[in-house]
Amino acid sequence: MPSSFPGVASTELQALNESPNPTPHHTRASSLERVTATVRPHTQDEAREVMANLHRLSEEEVHQVEGNSSHSEAEDGSVLVSVVDGSYTVSTSTKVNHLVQYFIANLALTLFNKALMNVFPFPYLLTAVHCLFGTVGTWILHKRGYFVLTPLSVRDVLYLYAFSVLYTSNIVVSNVSMKMVNLHFHQVVRATTPAFTVGIYLLAFSFTYNNATFLSLIPVIVGVILTTYGDYSWTKPGLLLTWFGAFLAALKTVVTNRMQTSGLHLSALGLLYRMSPLAFLQSMVLSLYYQNELEGLLPLLVDAPTTFKMLMLFTVNGALAFALNYTSFTANKKAGALTMTVAANVKQILTVLLAITFWGLQVGYLNVAGIIMTLAGGIWYSVVEIHGKRRTSGVVVRGSERGEGNKL
Repeated sequence: MPSSFPGVASTELQALNESPNPTPHHTRASSLERVTATVRPHTQDEAREVMANLHRLSEEEVHQVEGNSSHSEAEDGSVLVSVVDGSYTVSTSTKVNHLVQYFIANLALTLFNKALMNVFPFPYLLTAVHCLFGTVGTWILHKRGYFVLTPLSVRDVLYLYAFSVLYTSNIVVSNVSMKMVNLHFHQVVRATTPAFTVGIYLLAFSFTYNNATFLSLIPVIVGVILTTYGDYSWTKPGLLLTWFGAFLAALKTVVTNRMQTSGLHLSALGLLYRMSPLAFLQSMVLSLYYQNELEGLLPLLVDAPTTFKMLMLFTVNGALAFALNYTSFTANKKAGALTMTVAANVKQILTVLLAITFWGLQVGYLNVAGIIMTLAGGIWYSVVEIHGKRRTSGVVVRGSERGEGNKL
């Protein structure tokens, strides 16, 4: 059959379909004949991984793909199953690998930012530095041939610009709301981001998760609330803005996934390459006209040793930010948007554990219960994922109601 995967020879796909010694997976033709996939992977390895994982689907999983996705009728009478996040055809080991990289980069940058903000309290300038390193880093990698840019239409460019605005707005709303509510309340609201993610998929893509996934999210959210429990204070505008910030965080995560797994089909580096310059310009405008942070920066650069020290700090911080952006985008594509919001909650708990270990942070029994609950919820969610109750995306599964589809 003709290959739907660029870079993978037809003979390789045919070998999957015409095994001389059929295994139990090959005998499930009645189900697998209804399923083919059309994706645009960026490498041969990605294409082979998609084919291998789809080929290993159990009868139950085939029905789950067909039953838990949004369907529409094609002109040829087949059913188009729109898969919603890029995790269904990705192996568990690949997900874990990318999530571990994300956790390491995220924790490293979080701790570095915490120290840097004590001597450099300019959040928008710091964001601009991060975007500048993203711009320079991806430009160098592109020139050295590490990735190829996908041709974009004018409409695609507009989508990218809108995404950069969303990226920057998420930072702005978070920073502004932090000044209108206290830290404990801000953390509690941001812990609900997974719930917003579920809501976005339901309203925007008519996709709902299974009951096991819903139940596993409860301890992940409630655990963070208990861990960050403290005296809450807020203003009414701050309350609304903080909830809006949680929604923007979820929306940014979903859009990041969609831009890599459907629609534009950009690679992580390709997305960073195009988004970083736009976000850099927006951050600089905010720094100049919203906070006028440059006036506060100039006194820090009065002598050469201080200037050199700041440049070194910016270099390390910018490199970490580039690593985090890349690992975050890649993990989002591989593991899915909801998994990334769950990982963000677990990361909060890991940050608290580091603070307890290295800075002597004092916590009570309720906080400890929250830590245990969140970690247990994260494990529960992972088990649900491993057992095949995954969301779907980046793939369009094509199944004929007449059973006339190609074999996998």
